[in-house]
Amino acid sequence: MKTGKNIKISQIFKQFWLGAKPRRGAFFLAYFLYFIASVINIIVPLYYKKFFDLLGQTGDKHLLIFGLTKIIIIIALLHFVMWVFWRTADFTSSFMMSKTLARLKQNCFDYMFKHSYGFFTNNFTGSLVQRVNRFTRAFEILSNSIVYQIIPLIVTIFGSIIVTYFIAPVVSFLLIGWIIIFIIFTIFISQWKLKYDVIVAESDSKTTGYLSDSITNSNTVSLFTSLDYESKAFKDVTDNQANKTRFSWYLSDIIDAVQGFLIVAVEFCIFYYTLKYWEQGLATIGTFVLAQTYIIGLANQLWNLNKVVRTIYQGIADAKEMVEILEMPYEIKDVIGAKNLVVNKGEIIFKDVSFNFDESREVLVNININIKPGEKIGLVGPSGAGKTTFVRLIMRLYELTKGKIEIDGQNIQLVGQDSLRKNISLVPQDPVLFHRTLLENIRYGRRGATDEEVKEAARLAHCDEFIDTLPLKYETFVGERGIKLSGGERQRVAIARAILKHAPILILDEATSSLDSHSEKLIQDALDHLMKDCTTIVIAHRLSTIRKMDRIIAMNGGKIVEDGTHDELANKNSGLYKDLWELQAGGFIQK
Repeated sequence: MKTGKNIKISQIFKQFWLGAKPRRGAFFLAYFLYFIASVINIIVPLYYKKFFDLLGQTGDKHLLIFGLTKIIIIIALLHFVMWVFWRTADFTSSFMMSKTLARLKQNCFDYMFKHSYGFFTNNFTGSLVQRVNRFTRAFEILSNSIVYQIIPLIVTIFGSIIVTYFIAPVVSFLLIGWIIIFIIFTIFISQWKLKYDVIVAESDSKTTGYLSDSITNSNTVSLFTSLDYESKAFKDVTDNQANKTRFSWYLSDIIDAVQGFLIVAVEFCIFYYTLKYWEQGLATIGTFVLAQTYIIGLANQLWNLNKVVRTIYQGIADAKEMVEILEMPYEIKDVIGAKNLVVNKGEIIFKDVSFNFDESREVLVNININIKPGEKIGLVGPSGAGKTTFVRLIMRLYELTKGKIEIDGQNIQLVGQDSLRKNISLVPQDPVLFHRTLLENIRYGRRGATDEEVKEAARLAHCDEFIDTLPLKYETFVGERGIKLSGGERQRVAIARAILKHAPILILDEATSSLDSHSEKLIQDALDHLMKDCTTIVIAHRLSTIRKMDRIIAMNGGKIVEDGTHDELANKNSGLYKDLWELQAGGFIQK
């Protein structure tokens, strides 16, 4: 059986078991205790039968009262034992459930974060969070369904059939036929309905994703006066979800109607045949009580079977989206036996490197370049030339289509990804910060750094100038994605991280683009100091920031079209860099 998109139910339960396995002792103990309690619950009606049979007899009242009292005591003891088993099972289940839910979330977190950069760019943040939450909630729902519905139902079905067979065989056969029809109808109709539950779950994810995306861009919505447009678009999404949800609910109502008819029908038949047995002297008042007790118990549990099955399939549908991620092979993964990258010099060599996002989109074409140890490289070119992809390939955020990249003679595809990225510091164009304190955000560059080392890195990046003006200083929370800070302040924090990390390879992706002239001048000395011992690649559109680079590489159309110093390229008769330089220099002097 499949749940869609090639995810089998067995794969879902495999992922659930990975979470429950460390607590499997408590898991099985709880289920065993629930089973015993359910068995006792089947035994109790037998004593009710004896009670009412004895109650209908004539004779010595003292003996009758003694016998009735004895039965009452036995019933009370059975209820007490059942209570002990049930409460012990509840505490055991609560212990197991809390630990398992935490482990399931941890499994999702650990596996998801090992997916590639491309994975996260192709998924809404809100949808991923929703998938994790629904996955863990699905386990809780399924586990509770098994404990509180499935186990008691199974015990009640078999217990009722066995007991009634020895008392009134026809009633037992009626129960068997009714139960078979009821269960087959419920399972098949619920299984058929599963595809609609999956559609509802997917539409819910789309709604959550759209809402998250709109909230993230709330400032853009306001600035472009697009609230009406976004509201209408969100209404289309929610209306679509409502239509699909409503259709699924209508199907559930039809199922409930059919089940209600089956329950009324069997209750009539059981009463009719029990009355025939009583007429023949083969049934007693206690038999009526026993049959009624079992019928009511079975009817209630089977009436809920539709909801249970629906809940289980809904849980499976909810879990499926996360399991798709958990079962998805990593796009970028370490080779078996991958060694740690050892960087002594910082030499970077591209050998016949090509990269395509897909067959129709060629981004880099046959790149060959040798970046010497400690060399400072400026990377320029028009938007879409491949500059950002060039540096992302060095960090192995994408897998090469062709060729290889070596750092100090080591193929980066054959070393561990963590060891590769530990040797590279990146200052991105638009740094994104955690909603944590400034101290924690800067310390992310080297998590073992002392407070003094963090503050020194902040001083070198001139972060202290704005941090000292804050009431809580380094203990200030920066807001989601660092929204409480300006773009220039976020970039200074990112530079402080890089200073603290002090990796042998440094990549600056428009690292000063959000700084005003004063701020840029303040941190230029910090960057110069940071670059002294590093092999550095600087992506820049503002060419004045890379004039002093050892070499400048000009890219266009995914190819390296020029390579030389500023003076060499700017003084050529023609060329991409000369055109870019003259365009910017001309812009500076125009009046």
